[in-house]
Amino acid sequence: MGVATYIKDENDAIQEVMLQSGIKVKPVYKPDDLERVGFDYHKDLGDPGEFPFTRSIHPLGYRSRSFTTREYTGFGTPEETNKRFKLMISHGQTGLNVAFDLPTQMGYDSDDPMAEGEVGRVGIAVDSLEDFEIAFKDIPLNKMGSSLTINAVATIILAMYQSAAEKFGYRKEEILATPQNDILKEMVGRGAWIYPVEPAVRLVGDTIEYAMKELPKCSPVSIGGYHIRESGCTPAQEISYALMIAFAYIDNVVARGYEAEEFVRGLTFNLNVYGNLWENVAKFRAARKLWAKLLRERYGVQDKKSLFLRGNFGGGGSGLTKQQPENNIIRGAYYGLTAALSGAQTVALCSFDEAYTIPTERAALLSLRTLQILMDEIGLRDTVDPLAGSYFIETLTKEMEEKILEEMEKVENLGGMVEAVSSGYVQREVARQAYEFEKKLQEGKVIKVGVNKYTEGVDMDVELHEYNEKWGHMQIERVKKLRKNRNNKAVRESLDSLEKAAREEKNVMPYLVECCKHYATVGEMANVFREVFGEHVEPSIF
Repeated sequence: MGVATYIKDENDAIQEVMLQSGIKVKPVYKPDDLERVGFDYHKDLGDPGEFPFTRSIHPLGYRSRSFTTREYTGFGTPEETNKRFKLMISHGQTGLNVAFDLPTQMGYDSDDPMAEGEVGRVGIAVDSLEDFEIAFKDIPLNKMGSSLTINAVATIILAMYQSAAEKFGYRKEEILATPQNDILKEMVGRGAWIYPVEPAVRLVGDTIEYAMKELPKCSPVSIGGYHIRESGCTPAQEISYALMIAFAYIDNVVARGYEAEEFVRGLTFNLNVYGNLWENVAKFRAARKLWAKLLRERYGVQDKKSLFLRGNFGGGGSGLTKQQPENNIIRGAYYGLTAALSGAQTVALCSFDEAYTIPTERAALLSLRTLQILMDEIGLRDTVDPLAGSYFIETLTKEMEEKILEEMEKVENLGGMVEAVSSGYVQREVARQAYEFEKKLQEGKVIKVGVNKYTEGVDMDVELHEYNEKWGHMQIERVKKLRKNRNNKAVRESLDSLEKAAREEKNVMPYLVECCKHYATVGEMANVFREVFGEHVEPSIF
């Protein structure tokens, strides 16, 4: 599963291994290597569940609890998505990971001309509270946590989720949800942005402040190092950029007069397992340590649980190939193994057919079973951090920590992550790394089985999850009918109040909840912000 660069001699013997993060791997590691990197058990490793949490945030690791399984789910109409939710839950899935279609992600209603051909194609189409009432019907929202993969309109979707839960009879204090809500990552690595950098970061801050007061069991942000890694950055850069993005959001809320310790527990991470197994294990261990250490040093955070790096280690989409797609089943198993050896709290594994399509039922269930086998069958719950104490792993973790800090310093010298994204620095760096990797892949310096080595054989036929054109028509008719039947006077008044709050720089979340409860649409609410904030213009990266 590695993406390291290997230099070999004429006999296929490996002369040199260079990991993507720029770390050379020696043939053999000994106690001298730990001395060379200054390894100290208490400062660098510690006991499981104790600072700096390198080994685990829980004293007993998986012996006390298995990781949460969240397979990515959502397509077509709310009805279709609700069926898939229930299917996955009936097979033992322990959390939801909700996919939204592109119009929803970009703040357009299904009947907007900009949405043509995309309604329900790559995720659930959501126009109003009515759609959430259907999608989450009979889902225990006080027990089943929902990861909402939404960013530019995350404020709107979180308000809608709260409104749906309250309509179902749940108190807002008991609902569990994690909107992705990482707009800086979108500007670097994915592109689903709407508003300029500063107001977009302010909206993230609004959700953090609101959740701290009103939604105590919700995690208002999931920082997406995952997507930046998918776009081409190195594993060390993935963590460095993710941490710097987190600090940008923390700084925004601290500037409002709060202490970081009041809200930092609500920040989670979405990180990638694609790449060399050992490099990723070291990456995750170093990330837990640095997060705890830097929260103490920068913000004075002392509460133990507030220092935990929590989140999803998973995906691995860049590792999947259209060539020989059955190989993706094996890759997925190794990515899940990597996440488990790294101490992941939650894993969402990409399905083998995702190089072609959103997952079919068969593929999604196979990914779920892969994770269940890892937890319940092969012994990964026997002991905490089974790789701890390895001369290789501990040396590599220390070296990874130094690489992450080097990358963070570069961003710090530019004035922080907001400035680094606004200027296009991070985007240029990610694009450069993506080019270098692709060049090595084409030259055969990076091996990809079935792509540039062992390419013989016939590819299997992949059953595609076909898009149904009727879904889009159904959704368009639904939103048109909604606009006719709702109380449009109340909608207009709630949208006017939202616009006033946005212009006066008030926290917009309470106003969005009111809009949602009156069945204002995603597009109507997003357009209020477009009117007030304008739209983001990408900086040149050339």
